[in-house]
Amino acid sequence: MELIEKYFGGELTPLQRERFARLYDLYAEWNARINVVSRKDFDSLYLKHVLHSLAIARVCRFDEGARVCDVGTGGGFPAVPLAVLFPCVRFTAADSIGKKIAVVRAVAAGLGLDNLEAVNVRAETLPGGYDYVVSRAVTELSVLKGWMWNKIVPGRKGTLPNGMLVLKGGDLAEELAAAGGRYEVFDIAQWFDEEFFATKKVVYQTR
Repeated sequence: MELIEKYFGGELTPLQRERFARLYDLYAEWNARINVVSRKDFDSLYLKHVLHSLAIARVCRFDEGARVCDVGTGGGFPAVPLAVLFPCVRFTAADSIGKKIAVVRAVAAGLGLDNLEAVNVRAETLPGGYDYVVSRAVTELSVLKGWMWNKIVPGRKGTLPNGMLVLKGGDLAEELAAAGGRYEVFDIAQWFDEEFFATKKVVYQTR
């Protein structure tokens, strides 16, 4: 929780601070039943999962009423931390694995996040109508675009035009070339100084 205070403390309401603080115990309880966060990494939950997810907020701030879809949400990252940070934004957390969605639903209910809907579906069957698509290294960018590109509504519901915001790591040259189009790549290390973020990036493409 100290990491969230370090980078976002100045903008959090008491309710947001309480929700971020409760994340650890909620995930600890559910992770003991259904392993959605690597047990060897669990002590780094705030660094490797929560703060990593919030890097998207350093690239784009979503407007009130924006519709954001997290594809391949797993245990709820980046959707859950972003839903805490942006309580007036509507989030859809989608994953094809039902037990993971069960955890996301339970965590969202435990936090009182009425702006997050967790759905057990394959990405390609989602209805569309989203302003932004977010994801964390769930698949190659070319595949993600194939699933979701036509489900993003052109326009602007945040500080950047509608589009895709994807958390990635390492050398992305071949992956970006294969996906086509023009991308902006943001190094997360410019915002967060922990060593974990040295090779981590947010890839953005306008719809």
